[in-house]
Amino acid sequence: MSLQKITPFLWFNTEAEEAAKFYVSVFKDAKLGKIARYGAGMPGPKGSVMTVTFEIEGQPFMALNGGPQFKFTEAVSFMVNCKDQKEIDYYWDKLTADGGKEVACSWLKDKYGLCWQIVPANLGELLGKDQAQTDRVMAEVVKMVKLDIATLERAAKGK
Repeated sequence: MSLQKITPFLWFNTEAEEAAKFYVSVFKDAKLGKIARYGAGMPGPKGSVMTVTFEIEGQPFMALNGGPQFKFTEAVSFMVNCKDQKEIDYYWDKLTADGGKEVACSWLKDKYGLCWQIVPANLGELLGKDQAQTDRVMAEVVKMVKLDIATLERAAKGK
């Protein structure tokens, strides 16, 4: 993995390795990287996983087993731009599986509590032409949990 200027750093209680393997299984262009373990005299149990690096679509991540004191919130999410409805459905189903939760307006929480937005890749275009178009599209978005591209495209066209 190449060094990126900014790398998302995800704090888990004890699930860093499990979560990294899960994310790598969900995304087709993904790979697991290095696993570092706690040594003697460190904050975690000796030999247990400290950090795991992984990469999704060329974006490096690092996951830490740092303990239970911090949790993910909706203040940070990862947006997945999808080429079509099939891809939206795929990521939605994978990331809400096994305890993940649907939220609203393209948002979901995976089984680890990490927030994701699963959106059509053309969302900016659908929202961006003029205020009337933005209003029509957003009127549909707020009615949805998982986004439906066809409905949003019809709204953008004023149909």
